[in-house]
Amino acid sequence: MAVNITAEEKAKQLDKILDQSIKKTYMTSQHGSNSDIQSLTIETMKPNFMMRNNCFIRKGVPESHRRVADSFMIIKKVFGHPVVQSKISDEEKALLVKYDFNPLELSTTKQIEDELVFLKRWSYSRNRELQDAADEIIQIRAKELKYLIATRYVNTNKNYNGYQVLEKYLEEISKYFRQG
Repeated sequence: MAVNITAEEKAKQLDKILDQSIKKTYMTSQHGSNSDIQSLTIETMKPNFMMRNNCFIRKGVPESHRRVADSFMIIKKVFGHPVVQSKISDEEKALLVKYDFNPLELSTTKQIEDELVFLKRWSYSRNRELQDAADEIIQIRAKELKYLIATRYVNTNKNYNGYQVLEKYLEEISKYFRQG
């Protein structure tokens, strides 16, 4: 029995193959390999995974994350700490609540690691709303981190140290931060 494929079905198949090929080529050209953070499942990540594995921090980082990190690092390098003490607005808090994210000062290491994985995935999503939300959330997180540093936030509960993971992530992906 021969299977009859309509021209429309064939076009959809070709589009799917082309999309996969383009994405694979893009990921290879951007990151030098086909493996990236998107292929990791959240369940396989252990606590403090991001802190110990810098190679996975740098893989698959969206350009919007790099811009936020560069801005954060320039301010940190020039002034030593963020000079603007701006709190997040109610609209920004509502966006975090919409996606079930805690405020940065009440976030654990594991929560922030999971958030970063989600934000990276969302940035490469085909859904424009998720892309925009990911870009906005990373900016909100950077703003929260600037506020915590500027106010010299002291953590009294050792469980809520997600801000340290976020700061490390921004330092690692920024082109202005080089250890040595």
